[in-house]
Amino acid sequence: MNIFFKQWGEAAYTTAGFFWMALWAFALGYIISSMIQVFVTEKKMQKTMGGKESKGVLLGTFFGFISSSCSFAALASTKSLFKKGASFVSSIAFLLASTNLVIELGIIISIFLGWQFVVGEYVGGILLIGISWILIRLINPKKLIKNARKNLGENEEDESEGDKSWKQKMKSEESWAKVSKQYGMEWKMVWKDVTVGFTIAGIVAAFVPDAWFQTLFIGTGNGNTDFTFFEILEHIIVGPVAAFITFIGSMGNIPLAALLFGKGVSFAGVMAFIFSDLVVFPILRINAKYYGWKMSLFILFLLFTALIGASLILHYSFDFMTILPDSSQVTVQDSDYFKINYTFFLNLVFLAISGYLIYLGFFKRKDIMHMKEMAPKSKTLENTLKYVAFVCYIWLAGGLIVNFFV
Repeated sequence: MNIFFKQWGEAAYTTAGFFWMALWAFALGYIISSMIQVFVTEKKMQKTMGGKESKGVLLGTFFGFISSSCSFAALASTKSLFKKGASFVSSIAFLLASTNLVIELGIIISIFLGWQFVVGEYVGGILLIGISWILIRLINPKKLIKNARKNLGENEEDESEGDKSWKQKMKSEESWAKVSKQYGMEWKMVWKDVTVGFTIAGIVAAFVPDAWFQTLFIGTGNGNTDFTFFEILEHIIVGPVAAFITFIGSMGNIPLAALLFGKGVSFAGVMAFIFSDLVVFPILRINAKYYGWKMSLFILFLLFTALIGASLILHYSFDFMTILPDSSQVTVQDSDYFKINYTFFLNLVFLAISGYLIYLGFFKRKDIMHMKEMAPKSKTLENTLKYVAFVCYIWLAGGLIVNFFV
């Protein structure tokens, strides 16, 4: 029993440390994301993505890069862009970029995994788009695309967004109030995922033995980094399976990805795990609701195939350039998370900025409305996740009490 209490305390303390390490990065990323989503409207995106295919892919990639990292917001925006004239391939480019190339994800990855994984995330995101584009050109699913547009129905009327330029908006208190509303919405979209994801990461760090990872990911353990092709391929396939089991979104998955790498999983396997937020069942179900099951399964095939290809290319390219990261350098289980350093001061700064944004949008300018379309989440899944998150808070509170006072 004493061993359990010790591990419980370690798990809760590790989770709290993960939150503290990532707090300023979440705030910075979501502030930037909220500003972009208010000052660069979806209507402007739609006008530029329906022309030449290559231009549409480039623009879709760029607009995805400056978009939100939330998978459900990305799905809704992708559906809207596709419905209002963007080509299928540019819509897929937007979807992949908005979940893999976004700024806030890169910041979180840099904290937990290091620069090689940041490079892998952004280069891999471009590879995912390129491989998907090639597959779409080769398969040429014209009938599926036609039926998908038909399934979406007629175009809806565009909401009036005014004629203000982004420079005028930057000077407007009303626009900044919308930024604060969007900032609140970003946190509302991810708080459950991040809570559950970080708590699972703490539990895995404290309770799960290395032997479990060695069984799940073939060839790991004993400091082994010389994997065969088939071992790497197995890691790439198992990575998405692990993401499916712990579906908690790309932002919440990063500490767990760091733990996987620290336990000896290959670079390719960890990248596949990070890339897997669009090949899980909730996303499959939403795409089926939007486009029909045939198109949803085609998108699943497309993204999973691209994921395998991108992860393999990244691994062997990094190996060729001798820049594969060393798992011994990833030390997320730090015994002193809360020391006075740059993280402490950055957290204070961004807590103050967050406090002002909450005051502006939710108290001073309560009259300002700002709504962004979201993909239709499962109420059962969301309620389950909410209650699991509350259980996580109880677990964390109990564990911290045990860690410091027992």
